[in-house]
Amino acid sequence: MENKPYGSVIGSKVAPYENELAKECGLATDYRAITHPSLPNYLAATGGSTFGVTDDAGPSSHPISGPSLFQQLTQANSSWRAYDESMPTACDLNPSGRYAVKHNPAVYYTAVRTQCAVDDVPLEGHLSQDIATGNLPSFAFVTPNLCDDTHDCSVQTGDTWLATWIPRIVAGPNYRTGNTLIVLTWDEGVGANNLIPTVVIGPSVPTGDRSSAALTHYSLLRTTEELLGLPAIGAASTAMSMSSSFDL
Repeated sequence: MENKPYGSVIGSKVAPYENELAKECGLATDYRAITHPSLPNYLAATGGSTFGVTDDAGPSSHPISGPSLFQQLTQANSSWRAYDESMPTACDLNPSGRYAVKHNPAVYYTAVRTQCAVDDVPLEGHLSQDIATGNLPSFAFVTPNLCDDTHDCSVQTGDTWLATWIPRIVAGPNYRTGNTLIVLTWDEGVGANNLIPTVVIGPSVPTGDRSSAALTHYSLLRTTEELLGLPAIGAASTAMSMSSSFDL
């Protein structure tokens, strides 16, 4: 999700579904984004570095040759998919309408460009089918469009979108096997504080669990790599894991 500080979601009357998730699942109360604007946060969460990027320019301006979670999974013969709402074509390198390429980190990593053409897909049609058939990949990165992620639209709009999709995932065969984790987070907050909401949803997460540990997007990457049996890359190697906080 996009550009909302912790207090604009958690405790907000216009986000009833998100607050119900925070009540029933796990909530990180001190999770902070890395920087501003959007793109370097997406790179941090998937590559363990901002790679010196300080703007939201497209892949032609920022071809990232460094390592990424997508490359790790490809090399390990593990499956991954990015589902991008309103993206016109697979692995689209240019913004279009409500599709923001800056919110689709997989397209920036040149080492996985071939795999990107196959597994970075429009959300429409693909996510519903993969949920229903139990064919979700080992790792999925789900990106709403510029309205549903609350970048251009209200917190309430994003809450409604999440109330549609997360129950579908939870009701699907992959989640029902007991080994699927959903992490709902935002790219950045506001100002230097950069405190953002992060909710952790999984069968092993204690009801109402709260973690006050100092966590970041690097923590999310480290946790993802741990759960997938991959070595930590970049700043993830020294970040605090989320595993112990949420019984993962």
